[in-house]
Amino acid sequence: MNAPVATNRPVPRDEVMQIAAYVGGESKIAGVNRTIKLSSNEGAFGPPPAASAAYVKVAAELHRYPDGGSLALRRAIGARFGLDPERIVCGTGSDELIQHICHIYGGPGTDILMSQYGFTMYQISGTYAGARVIKVAEQGLTTDVDALIAAVTPATTVVFVANPNNPTGSLLSQSEMERLRAGLPGHVLLVLDAAYAEYIDRADYDAGVALVDAGENTIMLRTFSKVFGLGGMRVGWGYGPAAIIDAINRVRGVFNVNLAAQAAAVAALEEPGWVEASVAHNSKWRAWLMASLASVGIGTYPSEGNFFLADFETPERAAAADAYLKSRGIIVRAMGSYDLAHTLRITVGTEEECRLVAQALADFMKHG
Repeated sequence: MNAPVATNRPVPRDEVMQIAAYVGGESKIAGVNRTIKLSSNEGAFGPPPAASAAYVKVAAELHRYPDGGSLALRRAIGARFGLDPERIVCGTGSDELIQHICHIYGGPGTDILMSQYGFTMYQISGTYAGARVIKVAEQGLTTDVDALIAAVTPATTVVFVANPNNPTGSLLSQSEMERLRAGLPGHVLLVLDAAYAEYIDRADYDAGVALVDAGENTIMLRTFSKVFGLGGMRVGWGYGPAAIIDAINRVRGVFNVNLAAQAAAVAALEEPGWVEASVAHNSKWRAWLMASLASVGIGTYPSEGNFFLADFETPERAAAADAYLKSRGIIVRAMGSYDLAHTLRITVGTEEECRLVAQALADFMKHG
């Protein structure tokens, strides 16, 4: 622990000042009336109608504190996914749960492992907790199971794996996830971040339930911000062993998921056909947009999410493409903060939005 420094103002911990603040996807372009936002992997169709109606319905109750245990929401999640509500914890987005996990199981003197291009919040939260966060090299923009296992030391307490991964879109099969779990010491917590799980339709994929149920050292994180279209409500949840859920419940905010968010999330789970229609749309237009880019000479990386990386080969060319898209009112995500500055991450939007992106990038490649 650092010795106090004499000063005339409060001084943050060293770990805090090492953190580069998270920068979300841009949402506005100065001087542009109509903006097409494809920078944050939000659902293409907005919120489910039932969720919007539920949000409005609770307006007269906003003076009331919400249910601190999110009981109705946990029961709805349990019913939808066949899980025990007592082993579910809800959070203000999965980001809150990530932070709690890092503080509970990390801290000074510990190591937290993540893949090279894993979600930035793992690094931010782990560093904030005082742990040393180690990024482990990937193979072909895909989490390297052997490298993660080899990176474990006696100081390792947590391993984060997003599956599918953001921002790369890559996926590990269930057999690879099982191999990873088997290769980690029993005291190391494996955190499976499955924010994009609903978009996956593969027989060799499990969002994390099987590994959670197989032992006492794995937790699965999920979110309502993607396919359920509730990014603005900030609702996430985790499913894990009773002891891990108990530990998180001891430190999370007493009323962490607000009243409107709980109501909207319950309604979103009950919207008939919403997930199925969203997934079918995503599969069709992700493939179409990737093929359209390939036809004009822009490479793309395989993705299992509602987004993909477009490869412009050099940072300068990616920056030029980003600027060109903005001139057309289209916002995608520059990837310099992930050390992938030669790429742009593009969210799969509506049919119209996908066609506009394809045309804009075709024009860019033709005229530059």
